[in-house]
Order: sequence, then C-alpha cells, then structure tokens
Amino acid sequence: MNTRLPADSRPPPLHVVLFGAGHVGHALVTLLGALPCVVEWVDSRDECFPDETPANVQIEVTDTPEAVIDAAPPGSCFLVMTHNHALDFALAERIMRRRDFAYFGMIGSKTKRVKFERRLIERGVEPERLRAMICPIGVPGIVDKAPASIAVAVGAQLMQVRSEATKVARAAATFVSANA
Repeated sequence: MNTRLPADSRPPPLHVVLFGAGHVGHALVTLLGALPCVVEWVDSRDECFPDETPANVQIEVTDTPEAVIDAAPPGSCFLVMTHNHALDFALAERIMRRRDFAYFGMIGSKTKRVKFERRLIERGVEPERLRAMICPIGVPGIVDKAPASIAVAVGAQLMQVRSEATKVARAAATFVSANA
C-alpha cells in the first residue's frame, strides 16, 4: 500500500552550509539548485562567486565563517571544501563540537582525514565522534575527480541523508496514526 505522507510529516528541505567557492563548490551549487534544499554558500572571497545563483542559494561573504556554523539550524548539512587546509581544519573542529548536524562532509583524501582525525583528537574531540565526519566525500564508487562528478557524488550522498529523514518521518507518522 502506498500512502501519501501528510504535509507536516515530510522532511523540510535540507539546510546545506557549503564552505568554499572553488570549482567543486560552483559545480555543487549548480546541482543543489535543482534539489530540495536551501544552501548557504560561504567564502571570504567575494570575487569567487558567480553573478547569478539558483533561487535556493544564499551567498555569504565573511571573514568569520565559524559564526555561520554557530548560527546554522539543528539538522544542517555542512560541506567543507575551501582553498585552505588550515581553514578546513578550523571549520572541521567547530562543526565537530556541534552534536546536532545531519551531515558533515569534507573534500579531501584519506590521508587528509587521518591527519585531521589525529589533530581533532588532540583538541579534545572524542574518537567515536569522528565517524560523523565524512572524508573523502561523495557516494562510494565514483572515482572521477572532475568537479561535476564530485558534485554528483556529493549530491547523491545528501539525498541519502534526506531519504533517511523521510524514513524517520514515515515511521513517526505511522506510530502517531496507530496510536491515535
């Protein structure tokens, strides 16, 4: 039986906070423009942003990206892909201090992940929390490193997060119906 979810039990659009306006960021924003999400696109370099973006994308030029992390709503999806490894680490540390995000992905190699894990543990992040940090990002099996290919892999991963939220919403709606 295929039952339609009541409007109030459907998950809202994903709230995506994307740090980095490089080639992969551009490709990802183009893709996310067609998906059920709201995107905060953050970078300190105003000149890196295009003149036009999809309607669901808000550009934020700031020298204090940590404040954007703090202001993001619970359940946000964080993507870190800046031009600077030191900034990536600072953002990763700040995100890992939150316990209410739906997804945290960072562009990089397995080597970058290992280095960041070690440093995060040194800074007091519990080792078991590091499972919540996805690096490298994207669904497994896509090995092409072209920006558009990475965007597709990451977009698919974000839609998996949304699908999981939909399952939870359906289970909650079913439970409420059964107990009404």
